[in-house]
Amino acid sequence: MFKSIYKKIKKWFYLYILHKKYYRTGSCNACGRCCQKIYVKHKKVIQTESEFERLKKMHSFYTYLKVVGKDETGLVFECENLDKETCKCKIHKKRPGICRRYPQEELFGMGGTLAENCGYKLEPIESFEEVFEKIQKRK
Repeated sequence: MFKSIYKKIKKWFYLYILHKKYYRTGSCNACGRCCQKIYVKHKKVIQTESEFERLKKMHSFYTYLKVVGKDETGLVFECENLDKETCKCKIHKKRPGICRRYPQEELFGMGGTLAENCGYKLEPIESFEEVFEKIQKRK
């Protein structure tokens, strides 16, 4: 019974306090793909190197990133702390909060996806059936 109440409280907290739609489950399997082909969003996806230079002055984390390209979405970055041979972070114990919180559901809002073999999953907090039922009640 306690487990059921806990699940309901957790679900309510995520949905109505944190305004999240997904739970992060799983764990990192050290593939290194999340440290490559990164888009940086600060209010909007960074489009120019001058925008990025301003951003680096505001947040030290961005000094670890280097521009590796540009596409229709914006500038594409790679983290310089990724060891290419081991696919592990060189500063793992001191990694920034943005890395510790990966993946976040905002990834989907930017059109991103998790790498095919990523150990993490983003699981919906509410099932399709629950969302559908809520919509039907509103009608």
